[in-house]
Amino acid sequence: MSKKVVVIGEAREGSLRNVTFEAIAAAKIISDGGEVVGVLCGAGDLQESGREMVYYGADRVVTVSHEELKTYTSEGYVQAVHAVIEDESPEGIVMGHTSIGKELTPKLASRLQSGLISDATEVVNEGNSVVFTRPIYSGKAFEKKAITDGITFATIRPNNIPSLDRNDSLQGEVTEKGVEIKNIRTIIKDVIRKSSEGVDLSEAKVIVAGGRGVKSSEGFKPLEELAEVLGGTVGASRGACDAGYCDYALQIGQTGKVVTPDLYIACGISGAIQHLAGMSNSKVIVAINKDPEANIFNVADYGIVGDLFEVVPKLIEELKQLNVNV
Repeated sequence: MSKKVVVIGEAREGSLRNVTFEAIAAAKIISDGGEVVGVLCGAGDLQESGREMVYYGADRVVTVSHEELKTYTSEGYVQAVHAVIEDESPEGIVMGHTSIGKELTPKLASRLQSGLISDATEVVNEGNSVVFTRPIYSGKAFEKKAITDGITFATIRPNNIPSLDRNDSLQGEVTEKGVEIKNIRTIIKDVIRKSSEGVDLSEAKVIVAGGRGVKSSEGFKPLEELAEVLGGTVGASRGACDAGYCDYALQIGQTGKVVTPDLYIACGISGAIQHLAGMSNSKVIVAINKDPEANIFNVADYGIVGDLFEVVPKLIEELKQLNVNV
């Protein structure tokens, strides 16, 4: 049975995040031939970003532009998105399981008196039901859930559901809706970004991560070079962050970011259970560690026993000769 599904888009520094396009692909599955409506909030002209959602499969897009939405606050975005949802009366709502999605969607679900399936890694149609797969117990097991009544509301984990191919010939209306944003109690004075520029960790296809074995902040330099050669980004274990080798914005693990890249290279990481919870679902895991008994080798697809300061430069040299960039 076809349904109307709303996709809540998300932009970062003026560009739509890849997970928005993945959410559209998930919405296409949920709608089962129905209408997919994008929602985009922000300040200024959002027409171009709205058209980008259309090119990736949205049938039409509703934008809400307001000065109070220039910087994200849950109070402002809840008001804006809820107003659009009330107009559209969709059977489904989808958003990326990002830091914003994890804060915004529970508040929306509460307003809508709806359930919420969070962190879905797979969406399939089975008969008359849409079945979501999501990890539980820090990724040690998976459960399947289906909504039997009410709105199908879900967040999807980045890098798990392939987005549709961009098609510039797709046509869809992009309209602006006026929404009164009021009673904002949160005041953003300034935004300071500590993370390095480049690919966002949660959406990166390739991650080169360092642990205590990098020994210092200088030890991350060869990892950064390897990540650059592979077109990826750098991450870290909590041990490396606690030791002051890098910023906590790079932390991967149970108390950091959960990532599922195509390739995860763990350098000098022992493999504590808290770290594995954040990266064990990566498609291919390569571990580099001097200790052959390190726990990281238990989840690695490929393991290299050796000093990362000897192995990583050799990898960089070989990759440069092959002109490899994934």
